[in-house]
Amino acid sequence: MDSHSKSEPITEVKGDTSSRDTSSSHAHPVTDKGHEARHQDLDQAYWYVQESSNAVEATPTELRRLRRKIDWWIVPIMFLCYTMQFIDKVSLNYAAVMGLNQELKLKGNEFTNAATWFFIAFLIAEVPNAIVLQRVPVAKWLGLNVILWGIATACTAAAKDYVTLLTARIFLGIFEAAIAPCLILISSQWYTKSEAAPRFSIWYAGLGVGQIIGGIVSYAFQQVKNPTFSGWKIMFIVLGLVTVIIGFITLFFLPDTPMKARFLSEPEKVMLLKHVSVNQTGIRNKNYKLSQALEILMDPALYLLVLVTILISISSGVITTYSAQLIRNFGYKPPTAALLNMPSGIVSIASTFIVGYGVRHTSNRWAWIVACCIPGILGGGLMSFATSTKAGQLAGIYLVNSITATLIVIYQWTGANVAGQTKRVISVALVSGSFSVGNIIGPQTFQAKDAPDFIPAKITVLATQSAAALMTVVLFFYYVWANKRKGATPAVEENLGMPGRDEERMWEDRTDKQNPTFRYVY
Repeated sequence: MDSHSKSEPITEVKGDTSSRDTSSSHAHPVTDKGHEARHQDLDQAYWYVQESSNAVEATPTELRRLRRKIDWWIVPIMFLCYTMQFIDKVSLNYAAVMGLNQELKLKGNEFTNAATWFFIAFLIAEVPNAIVLQRVPVAKWLGLNVILWGIATACTAAAKDYVTLLTARIFLGIFEAAIAPCLILISSQWYTKSEAAPRFSIWYAGLGVGQIIGGIVSYAFQQVKNPTFSGWKIMFIVLGLVTVIIGFITLFFLPDTPMKARFLSEPEKVMLLKHVSVNQTGIRNKNYKLSQALEILMDPALYLLVLVTILISISSGVITTYSAQLIRNFGYKPPTAALLNMPSGIVSIASTFIVGYGVRHTSNRWAWIVACCIPGILGGGLMSFATSTKAGQLAGIYLVNSITATLIVIYQWTGANVAGQTKRVISVALVSGSFSVGNIIGPQTFQAKDAPDFIPAKITVLATQSAAALMTVVLFFYYVWANKRKGATPAVEENLGMPGRDEERMWEDRTDKQNPTFRYVY
């Protein structure tokens, strides 16, 4: 269970200061190399709090008001970014039913390859993301990449054949790779572990909203009858321009850290930092540690998180890339197929919010993942074996969309259970990259020789969801064992006489394994 899910400690916070330097050492002067190393080891948020003055007490009412203020500023921007990344990613799905394949003269598995290469580029780009995100401001990196993938989306309208389409999709994958790591890191800065769950769900609901909007957009642009400039080309241009605008909003209005939030007063910033210090995962530390990177190789939990992500993403890759085409293969016309794909978004939104609320109030992340996999398994069964009825096939497609909520639990689980700045940045990039691995495998199960029913791909959905549920249970038991092991090892109580030592511990750049007081949530 989440040890902080029911209540987080209300702590004393500080008031206004006239100046701020998060890297200074005024509170603890550096007297030797040991102290200097310790200074570098502490999070920037610690020094920010230490330099504040005029102590005041944070009441529950003040914390609720602060959360609402942050919610209205931070979450909508993240929601817009995630909505557009999904729409831009799956726009190829809608363009396919609008005549793209015929116009570009795509043959055999070329459409599948174009979808797959997006995720290959996505996966490769996670390597530089893991390096860059500890060095550069996260929100600025996100805003820049949103602008660039908006440009890549618009440029897809210029595709004239398979090669030019492939080029546009590769660039789109490179720039969209930043979205999940950035949003995981940003969300974890502003909320405690239990508070973060519903906020993750809100921005991740952009996936479901994107499915609904995508269906409407596809239907609208299919009404364009222009022999010289097809509707799918106009669609890519419009979507790209909207994304670029959202990118600039992100660049200028989303703060890189709570310490740089212009919409918060100085007392509010300190109040927030004190409040989220219970996470013991830090806010910002540029000090790269090779030991933390190597620890990832010896962490069974991360291997299991990666495996579950891949298994779930295989199914999501099948549905997001081919759902509109599958519905069209039932005998519906392209505009109707686009509209019939919209309920998938409703299922995604509903499951995402239910899971977010459930994790916030009951924790049990593992159980919520399994609960979402069950309708996914049923949907895979209907898609595979109820081939004689359109209603059964449609119901199967809609049910499989419940698995989209599992990914947000995995993202939030990673953000909550991985500590140490270097380890965190690499881990979120690794899990995000695992998402692309699943999406590489998923579309490849759709082979031209299996058309129009694609039975092997549908059976793949059934099998991977079953395996994902099983591996989630294994991960649950691992976390229970790891917490019991930590409980048997008392924390080392050193330098107890040093003022503020306990507070320093909350902001030390230690991994979840190195910190004896860190407890995993499950």
